[in-house]
Amino acid sequence: MIAALLLVALPLLGALAALALGHRSVLAAVLVAATSTALGAWLAFSQGAPSGQLWGDYLTVDPTSRLFLLVINLIFLGVVGHIRGRMQQAPELLDGIERFIALALAFLAAANLSVLSNHLLLGWLALEATSLAAAPLVARRATASAVRAAWGYFLFSSVGLGITSLGFACLARSLEHSGAEPVFFFDQLRALASTPPDAWREAGLALVIVGYGTKLGLAPMYSWLPDAYEEAPPSVTAMLAGVQFNCALVGLLRVLQVYRDGEPRMVSVALLGIGLASMAVSTFSIIATHNYKRLLAYASINHGGVIAIGLGLGGQAAYGLVLYVVSNAFIKAILFLSAGKIEDHYGTRDMREVSGLIKDLPASGLFLTVGTFALLGFPPFGSFLGELLILSELMRAGYVLVFVAFCGLLTVTFVATGRSIFPMIWGESKKPAPRLGLLTSPIKLVFVAALVTMGVYLPRPVSSLFVDVAASLGGER
Repeated sequence: MIAALLLVALPLLGALAALALGHRSVLAAVLVAATSTALGAWLAFSQGAPSGQLWGDYLTVDPTSRLFLLVINLIFLGVVGHIRGRMQQAPELLDGIERFIALALAFLAAANLSVLSNHLLLGWLALEATSLAAAPLVARRATASAVRAAWGYFLFSSVGLGITSLGFACLARSLEHSGAEPVFFFDQLRALASTPPDAWREAGLALVIVGYGTKLGLAPMYSWLPDAYEEAPPSVTAMLAGVQFNCALVGLLRVLQVYRDGEPRMVSVALLGIGLASMAVSTFSIIATHNYKRLLAYASINHGGVIAIGLGLGGQAAYGLVLYVVSNAFIKAILFLSAGKIEDHYGTRDMREVSGLIKDLPASGLFLTVGTFALLGFPPFGSFLGELLILSELMRAGYVLVFVAFCGLLTVTFVATGRSIFPMIWGESKKPAPRLGLLTSPIKLVFVAALVTMGVYLPRPVSSLFVDVAASLGGER
């Protein structure tokens, strides 16, 4: 119980301390992130870790929270490690760093609370708190476009969560309609989910899916994501894509864990439709853009669409979905942190102005290459195996048209992304830089190792955790 509470309390205390530490707040953030990651690993794999409901049933430690606490804290550790390296290379960025670090640590505290939450409204409030902390970080550069992107991000996040809260109200009305007392604890809702479905429950589930889908950057309300991901500093983009995305996904997962069995058809149709629509809009946007940060943002929407389709399928696709989700988190962290380094070096986001990256910035070029291959679903990365299992379940479940559309969109995305990214990597060198070894980015090496491990061989404790999470989504043990 203490470890779970520390995952919330420690970042909060770090945020308060950062305001008084000045430039030393960056090192404090690294220490807090490292400690949080260690606590997340202990909760995930230790036999003596607590399990079940804590703190008056408001918090829960189950396979879902164990897995995602480890993932988001590890990615946050990579982000603050990147920030520390950037501060050493560009001292001018230290201006206002204590405020930046305080907001980042507050963001982590809220993210951990949202994943641990066993209560609909508590998880909702914690997720909104991540948006409150992240909006000023998006506007860190203080340009007009960055401020607009921050306001757009916050507006869409608030609207999405507002739609979600309306969905919660409809679910509560459904319980009243069936004669049960409305509750908001997930473990208690599971016991009541066997009541006959009605229009209130269907409306509530539809609103929750659309609301959380907005937070995930899915169609139809996805337009905030490319602007926010482009204008935010690379460390903030990695936090949004690798941490907050997974927090919103956990909120949706918990609702589906309760209601999927009672409304399988409605859930499948809604998620498959949203998933295909998201893949379609992202594919055509990837074709049209010449901005590599926006391309990666559209690729994130594409990945979100694949995840939505996996969620809509459930069953045997559940294990592939878990692999894909975790791989996706590491891929986005690698790519967005590398993109920041590329922008700093070339002074542009136009991919037509970047060439010979593997010669100019060998480490960043290699990470961009590896991240792109993982992004496109090449073996031996975990994204390949996850995507393959989702495609296999589409055919097994008889969704032939969805399978054809999925494969067609993936093919176009593959060609469009490769056409844009590969000339950046292997074209003619334009601006050589002092060569820095791969060991200057140790956490990105860890992310790459995790991607390969998930595609080749998962150690038994990790595989068991993935199986447990998949089982909670209707998968087989």
